[in-house]
Amino acid sequence: MSSPLTALSPLDGRYASKVRGLQDHFSEFALIRERVAIEVAWLSALAAEPSFDALKPFSATATAELERAARGFGIADAERVKAIEATTNHDVKAVEYWLRERFAGNEEIRGAAEFIHFACTSEDINNLAHARMVKAGRDAVLLPAIDRIVARIEALASQHADLAMLARTHGQPATPTTMGKEMANVAHRLRRARGKLAAVEMQGKLNGATGNFNAHVAAAPKVDWPRLAQRFVSSLGVAYNPLTIQIEPHDALAEAFDAAARLNTILVDLDRDVWGYISLGYFRQKVKAGEVGSSTMPHKVNPIDFENSEGNLGLANALLRHLSEKLPVSRWQRDLTDSTVLRNMGVAFGYCLLGYDACLRGLDKLEADPARIARDLEGSWDVLAEAVQTVMRAHRVEGSYEKLKDLTRGKGGITREDLQAFVRTLPIPEEARARLLALTPSTYVGLAPRLAREKT
Repeated sequence: MSSPLTALSPLDGRYASKVRGLQDHFSEFALIRERVAIEVAWLSALAAEPSFDALKPFSATATAELERAARGFGIADAERVKAIEATTNHDVKAVEYWLRERFAGNEEIRGAAEFIHFACTSEDINNLAHARMVKAGRDAVLLPAIDRIVARIEALASQHADLAMLARTHGQPATPTTMGKEMANVAHRLRRARGKLAAVEMQGKLNGATGNFNAHVAAAPKVDWPRLAQRFVSSLGVAYNPLTIQIEPHDALAEAFDAAARLNTILVDLDRDVWGYISLGYFRQKVKAGEVGSSTMPHKVNPIDFENSEGNLGLANALLRHLSEKLPVSRWQRDLTDSTVLRNMGVAFGYCLLGYDACLRGLDKLEADPARIARDLEGSWDVLAEAVQTVMRAHRVEGSYEKLKDLTRGKGGITREDLQAFVRTLPIPEEARARLLALTPSTYVGLAPRLAREKT
């Protein structure tokens, strides 16, 4: 029985439609397709290398056939590779054998069959395949998803730049801000984190069993193998790593996974804050017809999108951090622990994408409630104690902080009248007194509106 309901992973079951965009980059089919493309490109590079006289350049017809095999590689081809692997019990060798089989009818390429996978260890192919997969998946799927979130947050920052809001430090009423400024803070952090993720340069190598070109030199000592390898790796859109053991050490992959985890952590912070603002009533959520919030409480409109986002980003970060900590560690020149771990890159990014999708859905449902926000401000005149004592300090009133502390700390219920009566007794210039008397919790927002607009 084959059904999404029988899938072991929710990424292939319940959430399959939401992560389908990653399949073209991180599925096993994608990995096999990349291996084929790299094997074909290496064979072509050898044939085109003047100093490698063991293989003549391919004709235009043969070159077109090689390109067609890589470009047109499909599911049926991958299934044949897997059938070969059932015998070889080696996934990369199965690709080599499939290529020999694929070109058996082309006399020119068949004559060059011994140069398929020439002087390569499996990791020469795999590290380049993984680097290209991460680069393509990041650029085509993950970064655009992040950009949509940033754009939505920036729109909220602009829309609510002037909407004064009671801040909370340690969960307690604090100096007011604006809703737009709080959104601008997040957008700024995400833009920086996005840039870090986008800037990670994938690295690759093609230097043989222990990274020394041993077999290459034994077979063709006249070739400048490091130069050829550098040119070849760069042609694949991957930065060349000249010094490795059998495996490319995965430091760049680890950087990418760490960068993604740091960005996810910013979104978790956002998810929790918005959840709290919904709980306070600062945001309402648009109701979707037909949806149910609770199986027993009909009135409920729960912040499930932000909860879903937080949960999935937590799963993503658990995997991303394991990937980044494990992959750069290999016993001596090679162990195989990285191989099975690397197969889960798509799982980690799948949970990232679920988190991004849920966060964006939640953001799209938000509607600020200015009246509710204003009520909190109007009930918190004590937050102006900071402004009053700072103006007093500016005019050298002795014991400024202590006087306001005595008036307000832990008292609660400080009213406009209480505060203004205190201000009228202060030995400060009339201009300063007038400014303080005109101040309200809703207008005590400093440069928050300007900051919100300038950073969006």
